Amino acid sequence: MTEFATAPKPIRRVLIANRGEIACRIIATCRRLGLTPIAVFSEADAGARHVRMAEEAEPIGPAAAAESYLDIGRILAAAHRAGADAIHPGYGFLSENARFVRTVEEAGLIFVGPTSDAVEIMGSKIAARRVAAEAGVPVVPGFDGEAASDAELAEAAKRIGYPLLVKASAGGGGRGMRRVAGPERLAEALRSARAEAESAFGDATVFLEKLILSPRHLEVQVFGDGRGGALHFHERDCSVQRNHQKVIEEAPAPNLPEQVRQALFAHAVRLTAAIRYAGAGTVEFVMGAGEAQPYFLEMNTRLQVEHPVTEAICGVDLVEWQLRQAAGLPLPLAQDRIRPRGHAIEIRLNAERPEQGFLPDTGRIARLEAGSGLRLDTGVEAGDEITSHYDSMIAKLIAHGPDRAAARARLIAGLDATCIIGPGTNLGFLRDCLTAADFAEGRATTDFLATNFPEGWRPDPERLLQLRGQAALAAIRNGDDPLTLADGFRVGGAVAPGRAPLEVADAHGTAEITLSLGPVPEVSDGARVLKLGAHARVGTEDDGIWATLEGLSIRPRIRPLAEARMEARVNGSAEGSIAAPLTGRVTDVLVAQGDRVEAGQTLAVMEAMKLVHSLPAPFAGTVARVVVAAGQSVTQKTILIELEEEDA
Repeated sequence: MTEFATAPKPIRRVLIANRGEIACRIIATCRRLGLTPIAVFSEADAGARHVRMAEEAEPIGPAAAAESYLDIGRILAAAHRAGADAIHPGYGFLSENARFVRTVEEAGLIFVGPTSDAVEIMGSKIAARRVAAEAGVPVVPGFDGEAASDAELAEAAKRIGYPLLVKASAGGGGRGMRRVAGPERLAEALRSARAEAESAFGDATVFLEKLILSPRHLEVQVFGDGRGGALHFHERDCSVQRNHQKVIEEAPAPNLPEQVRQALFAHAVRLTAAIRYAGAGTVEFVMGAGEAQPYFLEMNTRLQVEHPVTEAICGVDLVEWQLRQAAGLPLPLAQDRIRPRGHAIEIRLNAERPEQGFLPDTGRIARLEAGSGLRLDTGVEAGDEITSHYDSMIAKLIAHGPDRAAARARLIAGLDATCIIGPGTNLGFLRDCLTAADFAEGRATTDFLATNFPEGWRPDPERLLQLRGQAALAAIRNGDDPLTLADGFRVGGAVAPGRAPLEVADAHGTAEITLSLGPVPEVSDGARVLKLGAHARVGTEDDGIWATLEGLSIRPRIRPLAEARMEARVNGSAEGSIAAPLTGRVTDVLVAQGDRVEAGQTLAVMEAMKLVHSLPAPFAGTVARVVVAAGQSVTQKTILIELEEEDA
């Protein structure tokens, strides 16, 4: 019998109202503590890793999150069927839904997290700003009149000064947020922010906030005892972001003046105590680059995605702390024993195409191996499928070292040794972020991506050519068909060195390369010539070759160049075919057969992986054929619309 069974609020069986990586993370701690973890799963997740890991699992409905993971009635019914004592919400889904917390409380179950009152207060950004101000915590200058008219908001904007932000009170993740440069843009920003907030959160309330230019995003991990006591687990820096979504997180924050650090701790603990908060939470701040005044941004009433970096430097298991607090057991440490050791950095590995505007990707994971020395938090394994139903995060990779330089070097080396074959990922992009001077020197702000990748990210041409060359060389040496076709080149024959003109097609595009197969093989794409090293990792999976090098991975189709050119002449071009960029649902078709369209005009809209994707016309022309209708589900690369060029 564990201490949880005899605790003031006994817990033996924990239902995890979540999926993927965080569900697996909670299951691992439950099992270590002798608690029975109970998974829930939608129809799309029946064979998912979190279901395989749990001792028991309950079905909760269709693949759509609104009908399963976001359905409070189905979650509660699963908890009752399984005889659960407690429900852990993880993060995302219902984790910050006050109605869900209240329903769990009213059902006589233990919610592993704060009370419904705390979730409700801090879930409203307007209410949270007011609580913070009353507690003496500095807030970003702004205006939060809930029932204010557009005229009142315009007057307030003059007082605040431009640029400013229109923000959804119930928002998060950048939804319902608009940047406004001047008064002429305010009315449209209010309209569109309200519409997005209503759609995303069911609440169109917005407020105004001064835009802090080039800020650092700093946050403090807190833990409340529910009686007015609060601890902190030091700070994190989460400034590297894309569209207000965090990309890289680290602890502690680099180059932070000690007086600012202590101010963050004091503000965070004061706010946590003021609302008699219970359990793990995060108080987030922004601070202008080069300034020393942090402003309260919001409080997240749940475990954060980036909690592993705090666990690494503080030597704690925050999920265990959550479960102990929920059961009424003593907390393991007092504040004076929570001391940071070393430095930790985390990256979020997503199934997406950074070179295509971070378009989410789907497909089966053929291989997933993390480099040594890294902590891998994941909800998938080799053989699992990344679908369009949920978010695109595959895993988190975390490195811990005695100092920041060591942690960063360990993470880069670990990424270089990480192998993921299947959907496209952001691994190469993340490696380039880690090696950028601004990050290496601890100077990152939320403008990091705009500053370092102003035209968007593209893979380094030499690294990509090296990768393609080594994949092609391995295919030739393996004698793989179709490279054994007669194509006018010879390998190891009387004429040396042999030369192999090839076409290599992969997710990054199609390239014509030439291999020179002498004693030191070389590859050329016409613009550069590189000697082929031996440091790429190459293998075969599903009867196809794959290769990975310094974060880049490809599964190329390699053909003799003459054969590829002949096929192109026979088949012609398919540039006018508009295909689905990923598996998802067509939500709108905006053209009909015979319509004339302009280049860049949106032809159709798709929804997948919680995101909306507009499909533009690649050139001006006429719609020759519309293949799909609104509401139809399609797989990646399905032809949706065909165009004819204007002069055709």
